[in-house]
Amino acid sequence: MIRIGQGYDVHQMVEGRPFILGGITIPHEKGLLGHSDADVLLHTITDAALGAIGAGDLGKHFPDTDEAYKDADSKQLLKHVWELVKKSGYTLGNVDCTVMAQKPKLAPYIDEMRTKIAELLETEVANVGVKATTTEKLGFVGREEGVAAQAVILLVKA
Repeated sequence: MIRIGQGYDVHQMVEGRPFILGGITIPHEKGLLGHSDADVLLHTITDAALGAIGAGDLGKHFPDTDEAYKDADSKQLLKHVWELVKKSGYTLGNVDCTVMAQKPKLAPYIDEMRTKIAELLETEVANVGVKATTTEKLGFVGREEGVAAQAVILLVKA
């Protein structure tokens, strides 16, 4: 048996915060704003995994009204959700993600992000796809006001 989940997330870019994406810190003059560390890529993967097992979403499990999650490390949130996935009897088939960001250029960091995500999901790097695109200077992404990410995950009964 297989289960499919999809996730989507957006975070605003602001000065004075680190730019954390895919579990790594990328040098940039702006970072992402959020209650946690605002790792938009890990958030969308976490939502996709939760959706695949029918367990709600990130906000249900880690509400932004709960101070316990203030500045939370999104790697830890994904690890927690991955334990729920495993307890549900599933393992990763693959995950495919797209990040929409005008800047910074993400291509030099894709392999490192894939490696970190594979580690968090206890899988081979070949099972993790991460792509980056700009929006050709259109919309909030193009104006460098925010970054968006989407993911599709395939879970397989263990």
